[in-house]
Amino acid sequence: MSGRRSQQVRGVRKVALLERKGRFTSARPLFDRGEATALERKVRTREGQIAWVEFGPGRSRLIRDLGRIDNARDVSEALTLERLGHRGFSRAIEETAESVARSPVDLPRQDLTGLPTFTVDPATARDFDDAVSARREGDEVRLWIHIADVSAFVRPGSPLEEEAFLRANSTYVPTSVEPMLPHELSSGVCSLAPGEERLAVTTEMVLSASGDVTSTAFYRSRICSDHRLDYDQLDRIFTGREAPPEAVAEEISLSRQVAAVLADRRAGSVLEVSSKEPSFVFDDEGNVTAAVAERQTEAHRLIEQLMVLTNEQVAELTVARGIPSVYRVHEMPDPERVERMLAQMASLGLPAPPMPDGTGPTTAGLIAVETSRTVAKEARRRGHGADAWARLVLRSLKPARYAEKNLGHAGLGSEAYCHFTSPIRRFPDLLAHRALLSAVGGGEEAPSTAEAAEAADHASVREREAMILERDCDDICAAFLLERELFEEGYTKRFEGEVSGLIRAGAFVRFGGRLGDVYEGFVPARRIRGERFELNEEETSLVGSKTGRKVSLGDALDVLVEKVEAARGRVDLDPAD
Repeated sequence: MSGRRSQQVRGVRKVALLERKGRFTSARPLFDRGEATALERKVRTREGQIAWVEFGPGRSRLIRDLGRIDNARDVSEALTLERLGHRGFSRAIEETAESVARSPVDLPRQDLTGLPTFTVDPATARDFDDAVSARREGDEVRLWIHIADVSAFVRPGSPLEEEAFLRANSTYVPTSVEPMLPHELSSGVCSLAPGEERLAVTTEMVLSASGDVTSTAFYRSRICSDHRLDYDQLDRIFTGREAPPEAVAEEISLSRQVAAVLADRRAGSVLEVSSKEPSFVFDDEGNVTAAVAERQTEAHRLIEQLMVLTNEQVAELTVARGIPSVYRVHEMPDPERVERMLAQMASLGLPAPPMPDGTGPTTAGLIAVETSRTVAKEARRRGHGADAWARLVLRSLKPARYAEKNLGHAGLGSEAYCHFTSPIRRFPDLLAHRALLSAVGGGEEAPSTAEAAEAADHASVREREAMILERDCDDICAAFLLERELFEEGYTKRFEGEVSGLIRAGAFVRFGGRLGDVYEGFVPARRIRGERFELNEEETSLVGSKTGRKVSLGDALDVLVEKVEAARGRVDLDPAD
């Protein structure tokens, strides 16, 4: 019996919708096309049940129940399971994490527990990678950026390192997070929680009034955060609606000043693109009840500026010392793609800089940055188009990725850049920590060039997969929310929208309603009444064959919802006029 079992071919595991058909129960793949197959044994099912199923030759096997197809949390979690293949950690990995949490590597550290320190993270965050301290010294500011010392717990060649390498990053979906490290580490001893002594790697910098870094030091440390802030709270402090915590009031003020100076220095060399991060609200049963498309505020930009500065300082040191590491690279674009982007902007009547003959990649990159700023300004003037036009700029660029070679970061205007500030949730950051600490006598060995290259390639792939999963789960939750709004307000409700994308078959439209500003759907070109529409050569407008009437990227377009497939995140629209 055991011999026969070992020879059986294991089937493919997928999320399936269970359906009762006479005396049998069938399983039909939920998220991709596939034939329904009967389960190998009779099971009790309920209407709308979804399950984790192993599809085999002829018959399928039920592994476990996953909830209901009409529940946003159940469907989002089910898609996450199917894409990742599993959830959680093995008991062996959990036990290893519990063991190392009690006995990290013992190496010399500077005691900074008396230094006033604060963290800033989303309100829902459980893992705090980074903390900030600051002190005025004459006309200069001494700035400390403390990053969780994950390398003290996750050692080279250990099972924890192998698990972290395979995952490469924490994956965030609206309903949960699948962490790179077990919770004992990620939200426990590695998280810089307030009032708790924690191990850190500190970057200590002195900055002039103009934002020049006049000295830098890196070392292992021990810190104790005094206060945890979330982004909304920090914004309230900045607008005077809330008083800062007394223990870190001066540190917050100095950090704000430094971030403003750094932002001004970068203003001409950094891409300006708008972005919206959806945030969903769920009730206790897992139904999505509201959402908001969150934009970056001053609080977000403050932390971003300080972390970018730290990442640059680390990358510059490892490059100067010739130490193998993992870099975050954003290569200069191909001039032909930037030229195409400029033609697209021109077709939309948008101002853009000229493209000189013989332009090389470096100049093309500068032109793309300048264009991003020009069209962002125009979007603010017109009151629409920011997201759609920014996408055109981004498509003209090469995607950011990880690499074992420093190739610079065009989007940030950085000659050397790495990811160093989030080692709890990104594996490349952990290798950057080892590289840095090896350079400053911190008791680590740098990764080899081959190890850095392997990690960079794998992390780049895993990052793209995580981004696609997060986007698809966002679409699912938004579709469930839209269904709720239509049920409560009527299925003939008219929504104000904006054209966010175009293909030959029609237009993608972003639109908002009472419950959120995170909806997107598709309007088939054949449903735009009056004439036949074709996509223009620049792929920026659908053009009417009779009148030349245009539906262009960034245009306002009111829509009606024709159909919602919430479990697949699909919304079909009709033009309202």
